[in-house]
Amino acid sequence: MAAEGVHSVVDAVNNLLMLFGIHVSRRPPTPEHPFGHGKELYFWSLIVAVVIFSVGCGISVYEGTMRLIYPTELGRPVWNYLVLLVAFLADGLTFLIAYREFKPHQGRRGIWRGIRASKDPTKFAVVLEDGAATMGIGLAVLGVWLSQISGDARYDAAASVLIGLLLGAVALVLGTESKNLLVGESASRETVLAIRSTVEADPDVVAVRNLLTMHLGPDELLLNLDVEFRGDLVFSEIANAIERLEATIRVQHPEVKRIFIEARALTSPPR
Repeated sequence: MAAEGVHSVVDAVNNLLMLFGIHVSRRPPTPEHPFGHGKELYFWSLIVAVVIFSVGCGISVYEGTMRLIYPTELGRPVWNYLVLLVAFLADGLTFLIAYREFKPHQGRRGIWRGIRASKDPTKFAVVLEDGAATMGIGLAVLGVWLSQISGDARYDAAASVLIGLLLGAVALVLGTESKNLLVGESASRETVLAIRSTVEADPDVVAVRNLLTMHLGPDELLLNLDVEFRGDLVFSEIANAIERLEATIRVQHPEVKRIFIEARALTSPPR
């Protein structure tokens, strides 16, 4: 019960941190941050992972270990069951709502692949936290019940350790994904291939030599293209082709907010 109490407090604090991250990530660009503040969200999601690991996992494992070494009486378990029932209904409902919001981002992938492919930690972090909360309640009920029927409170303590390890696993996944996004993660393979196909379909383009992408935020993508144009084009025609490519990319991929095209003119016939 203590572990679940800590878990609930950690969840509440983490939701506030996520809300703050969303708020500061929407600030407009400044001279010091010309690409905006979108990565603030990734930073605060990393902080959330640290809080889950240090507070949620740490305290739960510590308390459970101490109760394994120094067992205490369970008390009246009926109140435990009532509290856990209310918690299960609340966390189960929020998990269903969170998963419904995450489902469109998941697509046809499995939930694990959907989390790996997602670029918005506010979507998968809530799914991970609420899913872990629901599983943690199940572990707490199991620990209380085993302690009740056996008279050995160490089952309840062991459940606390397991809840802590579950929170540690959630923190590890969230921290890894947030770190990858904060360092600079590219767009999905499908998006990269779609952009390449769009550019190569232009009649003035001979080849795309390099295509680099990086997420500056969940819905903000930086695109850098190294494009080789036909050798018979004059400067004004190349400029028009670049404008045409940028307009087409922005229409087909509105998440691409910044486009940098390095133009090269073909100097010799292609082989």
